[in-house]
Amino acid sequence: MNIPMRPPCSPSSSPSSSSSSFPSTLHWLSPLPLPPSSTTTAITSSKPTRPFHVQPTDHQQIQPTTTDLSLPTNKKTNYDQTLLSLLRQRKTEQAWTHYSQSPHLPTPTCLSRLVAQLSYQTTPQSLTRARSIITRLRNERQLHRLDANSLGLLASASAKSGHTLYASSLIKSMIRSGYLPHVKAWSAVVSRLSTESPSESINLFDSVTRRVRRFADPSIIADSKPDTAAYNAVLNACANLGDKSKFLKLFDEMSEWGCEPDVLTYNVMIKLCARADRKDLLVFVLERIVEKGIRFCMTTLHSLVAAYVGFDDLKTAEKIVQVMREGRNDLCKILRDTNLEDLNQAEEDDEEDRKDLSQNERDDIIFEKLLPNSIEPSSEPPLLPKVYAPNSRIYTTLMKGYMKAGRVTHTVRTLEAMRHQDDKASHPDHVTYTTVVSAFVKAGLMDRAREVLAEMTRIRVPANRITYNILLKGYCRQLQIDKAKELLRDMADDAGIKPDVVSYNILIDGCILIDDSSGALAFFNEMRERGISPTKISYTTLMKAFALSGQPKLANKVFDEMLRDPRVKVDLVAWNMLVEGYCRLGLVEEAKKIIQRMKENGFYPNVATYGSLANGISLARKPGEALLLWKEIKERCEMKKEVENPYSNSPSPPPLKPDEGLLDSLADICVRAAFFKKALEIVAYMEENGIPPNKTKYKKIYVEMHSRMFTSKHASQARQDRRIARKRAAEAFKFWLGLPNSYYASEWHFEPIDK
Repeated sequence: MNIPMRPPCSPSSSPSSSSSSFPSTLHWLSPLPLPPSSTTTAITSSKPTRPFHVQPTDHQQIQPTTTDLSLPTNKKTNYDQTLLSLLRQRKTEQAWTHYSQSPHLPTPTCLSRLVAQLSYQTTPQSLTRARSIITRLRNERQLHRLDANSLGLLASASAKSGHTLYASSLIKSMIRSGYLPHVKAWSAVVSRLSTESPSESINLFDSVTRRVRRFADPSIIADSKPDTAAYNAVLNACANLGDKSKFLKLFDEMSEWGCEPDVLTYNVMIKLCARADRKDLLVFVLERIVEKGIRFCMTTLHSLVAAYVGFDDLKTAEKIVQVMREGRNDLCKILRDTNLEDLNQAEEDDEEDRKDLSQNERDDIIFEKLLPNSIEPSSEPPLLPKVYAPNSRIYTTLMKGYMKAGRVTHTVRTLEAMRHQDDKASHPDHVTYTTVVSAFVKAGLMDRAREVLAEMTRIRVPANRITYNILLKGYCRQLQIDKAKELLRDMADDAGIKPDVVSYNILIDGCILIDDSSGALAFFNEMRERGISPTKISYTTLMKAFALSGQPKLANKVFDEMLRDPRVKVDLVAWNMLVEGYCRLGLVEEAKKIIQRMKENGFYPNVATYGSLANGISLARKPGEALLLWKEIKERCEMKKEVENPYSNSPSPPPLKPDEGLLDSLADICVRAAFFKKALEIVAYMEENGIPPNKTKYKKIYVEMHSRMFTSKHASQARQDRRIARKRAAEAFKFWLGLPNSYYASEWHFEPIDK
């Protein structure tokens, strides 16, 4: 799909004027390689209603474009005219071929329009081509040839295709270069980041709005200032993080830009109330929408049902659905009555939660400003503007609540009720049937799940890849890998659905459950032969297969291949899996080398890393290593949480909070090695952090291994003197265990005192 491009200035005036768009010192991120596409999307002539448009800032200086003298001027002009003609005719494929064969860089207008039209197609192949142009211009220091319209389209298309980090880098680079990206471009990136990386979404929103605030002329920022959709995107990020203060701040800022909250804004507020554990405020969000006369929609009712399902309050969710089925519009009254029923329980909980009173008071202040009607509610609950019948989405959400609670019978009954509805919008769809399949799989009823799949085929409700992946996971959990393989063949041959990377990850994990590392490797290779790119989960799952089967060298080879794959980024999980592989064989030195490599690459060990190392030390019987490990853990525990400097190349490691498993392993090693002083340090730390030490286990170890310690009557005086400190620690440890010790007497007497 192509659009007519409107560069910031006319190319006929001067090519150098377009060159002022991006200074030569701009830093760009390298494009991530996308999977190739075997087909080219057909080109249509549809146009967007509002093309992207930006204005350069006043401080930009005009930089002359470097003239290419490799060809005569008239020949270069012919090349550019041909390319521009093809672009105007929407012949993007031919234009790309012509550009690829051109020995020189086209004019800024041709380049910008080509990037824009490739971005608008939004296919993997077209986006790869558009990003290759960015790479070429970056390498030749000619990025200033592109205008902001094309960059905005590329950022928006990259975000929608899932490459949000690349899209975010484009928007940030435009801001650093002095351009104001169109609100549709940068808000699309903010929206995508709100679910994938909420913190990054908020940072990007703040960066754009800070830039926009610098301009006093409203005409300059008319197409770049945030609108309601942009605010809804960043508010969604705040709701996902549960950041109530930031939500309130942004909500109050909307009026400064002439933005009014719409129904989607309040739907996001429902999510915030759910994240803040304020079920009592959900009804006031609904009343606020009705009182302000905001256009109502079914999405709000779906959000309410989803919120109550998230609270595990299926009773109230059922009430909402029942009110809708009965054609009533007094839903606000029903929800108010539900709040009154919960009031007694809430008062009992307040007695237990007095320690969190200050935090609750701060939350109350925030929600009082967001929902002033919650302080002084109307005497009569408002009525909904009209009657709404539940659709399949609302029914399916309620069924998911049943599935989560293990109520398979209610899930099936809801499906039957949906089938008999007169309204076609309430009939079950593929999502509904997939939910029923999930309920049966969770209950271990694979035969019933397959019956639902067969029924979907019979009534021509097509199952999708998610449905088959759920079934694959069910077979793997029951260790029925042969049936999983058979289903994979049926999925491709009969249903015509190609398995994706998730399908193969499930199968690889299933092979781990039956200790079949060779089968896991076979599925991994089959996945790559089909042209499916492995993800981080694919690599780490295969590493897990080799680590658990005692083949750390093969796990290391998979890790090295993961490092070479530009499509994935090694994370801490992969490093930990590599450490686990060596520690399972007691190869402590090799594991320590891996941990050192982790630190050199900017990754710090976490509880899982130290836990694997502690198990390896125990297996290798090297208690001295345990003392060094405990020293490092103590240093990490004593660190105060500091705000890291984002510009620092060597940030301090984050503080550590060991869990029961790690501390118990270290204490076990120290007790067995008679390091009683260190053992007491560890158990003291456990008790301080509310972790109950296993005294019974330690007492048994002491009695079996150290009950005759320090009892030799033939030890020299010098040797006895050297043992004083150890003996004192042993007596203190015996005192903690409750065994006879020198603090009381040499032995305990249980007979009556008169004896």
